[in-house]
Amino acid sequence: MVRFVAHRCLQAAPVLFLVSAVVFGALHVIPGDPVDALFPPEASITTDAKNALRRQLGLDQPLPVQYVTWVGRMLRGDWGTSIASRRPVGGLVAEAWPRTGALALTSLGIGAAIAVPVGVLLATHQGTAWDVLGSATAMLGISLPTFALGILFMLVFSVRLHWLPSLGSIVLPAFTQGVGIAAILLRTLRADLIHQLRAEYIRTAHAKGLTERAVLTRHVLRNALAGTVTVAGWIFGYQLGGAVVIERVFTWPGIGLLTVNAIYGRDYPVVLAAVLVFAATYVLVNLVVDVAYGILDPRIRYA
Repeated sequence: MVRFVAHRCLQAAPVLFLVSAVVFGALHVIPGDPVDALFPPEASITTDAKNALRRQLGLDQPLPVQYVTWVGRMLRGDWGTSIASRRPVGGLVAEAWPRTGALALTSLGIGAAIAVPVGVLLATHQGTAWDVLGSATAMLGISLPTFALGILFMLVFSVRLHWLPSLGSIVLPAFTQGVGIAAILLRTLRADLIHQLRAEYIRTAHAKGLTERAVLTRHVLRNALAGTVTVAGWIFGYQLGGAVVIERVFTWPGIGLLTVNAIYGRDYPVVLAAVLVFAATYVLVNLVVDVAYGILDPRIRYA
């Protein structure tokens, strides 16, 4: 297991390097100048003043030189300074990432709390009206765009019923994401549970005198959770990378909203640091999922 973890960590290095190189190049290809973005269109700033600012920010250097300089600073722990706010990028990311983490954890918790009991109910009542209704509802939850669901919940719970604030609260964005997560997890868990319920070892367990509940909790559910944990880890890693749409809709001050604002403002250091955090987080979460998969299914061995 230790060798497996070390090997995966070594594999992450070239992935992060490639991500940073691609994003760095893409940022300089899209139209726009970060210096121009600092000033309103009506501002009377001379060309000499703008050129001086570009030299100060190092934007007058060739792209390879800028990239090598940025990588060198990152390796020393210097994430640079935001072009727009002139604040350290590390501080901005450190403020935003925990908010995104809290939103991701809450959303996943809501999704799992809905998906596990409903998934067990549908799998053990396959073909009934409950199964048809639950499966159709899950498909609807997967099909609905997240931003549309978020706006709908905002109109219902904030504007119409006045139960929750539309902005500044974690409840609505977490519930919005949790519904979509529950739909995905529900379909995955239901399919895995049905597959396990048809396995040969179920008859053996019943022959030993185990009750239906004992077979379900001790054997079926544990074996079925392995695939669901993989999907949940993928979803969690994606969310930790920044739930950009939800954070934008609800103005949640996480790393997704920070990245969107930085892209609009051509704030290159912030975008680069945020995307690198996205990639590193996703790699780490996938590593944790692989380890958890082996714990849930002892038949898996890492060589």
